Amino acid sequence: MTIDVKICGISDAAHAHAAAMHGATWLGFIFFPPSPRNLSLEAARKLAQQLPVGPKRVGVFVDATDDLMMGAVEALSLDAVQLHGSETPADAARIKKLLGVKVIKAIAVNAKEDIEKADPFLPYVDRILFDAKPPEGSALPGGNATSFPWQILGGTQLPYKWMLAGGLTVDNAAEAVASSGATALDVSSGVETAPGKKSSAAIQHFLRVAKAIK
Repeated sequence: MTIDVKICGISDAAHAHAAAMHGATWLGFIFFPPSPRNLSLEAARKLAQQLPVGPKRVGVFVDATDDLMMGAVEALSLDAVQLHGSETPADAARIKKLLGVKVIKAIAVNAKEDIEKADPFLPYVDRILFDAKPPEGSALPGGNATSFPWQILGGTQLPYKWMLAGGLTVDNAAEAVASSGATALDVSSGVETAPGKKSSAAIQHFLRVAKAIK
């Protein structure tokens, strides 16, 4: 089994190169001002000139305007957009047609019945991301270093592509895969020394651990 990994919240070229060098499948770039990992379009344009080839590029948005999404797709030559807000299936369909890129929809889960919230999106998106519900009072829908009971996904052969996010670290990645059956992981805070401060060494360590999972 090969575990695909998305390193999310990239804002520095050195971290993007570390992720690419050690086998990341995706690089994630966050366009959401309340996030400590937020990228402005101006910063994205500058960063684009320094990014490595190889990993797919995903822009992460929370109930964003069309102008912001279109600007980010253009600035970073995005391969996909991740919708991490209250977007509806109709929104996902419209955005996919508008931008002409793949669409990932994040679904906040904490119990087995939450998995069914993905179903209405399936005709319109290319992948589902299951993330932990944010702690009460959090301004961020993801990146909160919070996990959920991974076993709610275990033993279920979901008929679509999906990935797992929420509180993943080098210490729990193998358990998360074993419990959930995930073949793709999305990590952000788990490769940081402080909120929004990635570490090339931590990125390398996480990818090495993920690639060693059997």
